[in-house]
Amino acid sequence: MSVATSGAVRAAAIHQPVSERVFLTAQWRALAMLNWKVPADVLEPYVPRGTELDFHQGETYVSIVGFMFLDTRLLGVPIPFHRNFEEVNLRFYLRRELAGEVYRGVAFIREVVPRWAVSTVARLAYNEQYVCLPMKSKRERYVIERAQSIQAAPKVEYTWRHRGTWCGIHMECEGERQPLIPGSEEEFIAEHYWGYSRQRDGSTKEFRVEHPPWEYWPAASACVSGPIPQFYAPQFVETLSRPPDSAFLADGSEVKVYRPRRLV
Repeated sequence: MSVATSGAVRAAAIHQPVSERVFLTAQWRALAMLNWKVPADVLEPYVPRGTELDFHQGETYVSIVGFMFLDTRLLGVPIPFHRNFEEVNLRFYLRRELAGEVYRGVAFIREVVPRWAVSTVARLAYNEQYVCLPMKSKRERYVIERAQSIQAAPKVEYTWRHRGTWCGIHMECEGERQPLIPGSEEEFIAEHYWGYSRQRDGSTKEFRVEHPPWEYWPAASACVSGPIPQFYAPQFVETLSRPPDSAFLADGSEVKVYRPRRLV
């Protein structure tokens, strides 16, 4: 993540211990982000201790995000048959203030991957709400190994099977890839560099995610398929039963995910 992106690097120097270590490295590519406005009181029960909801122009959001993990390594070691795979998650947005710095982060309602070892490690290390299910993906006009050379607006979909039924998110983009505009809704959704997870004892773990700024394509169309509202918590059925309020596809990059630390 470049210094120009935000105060995240400066905040990390203040907030993280000198012994901070990288836990996972990977490429995150073709990030389809479908976003819904949701009442804050729906999200409040999920807010980890020591954080608060992050608002954009007075609104709180949830997002379903589907993307590719590529060249995944744990503690620098590639795990056979677990290097390249899909993930889809339902997430919302948080903030935390410390010593005058604002840490903008995310928390997850549920995360889906097709690899059992990935879901198990994430639950043990972070207490994230991972489930392991069969998954498929399609990325038309998206050359995932050489994302920087793409010209045409891509079309992507991520699907997973739950209790014999396929759920999915689908997006077709338009126009040219463009940088995130400071203060825009797209920047608010994409530019969060911290993760927070509530632990079984009620405490909170925090971890840092490092990557350069992303660019994105606007979505010409975006939708969900299958019983997605029922797949997540009942509180989100009404929200996820309607079309997303916004959607876009981020190109992605190499990322580093650091070891978690306990806050409170």
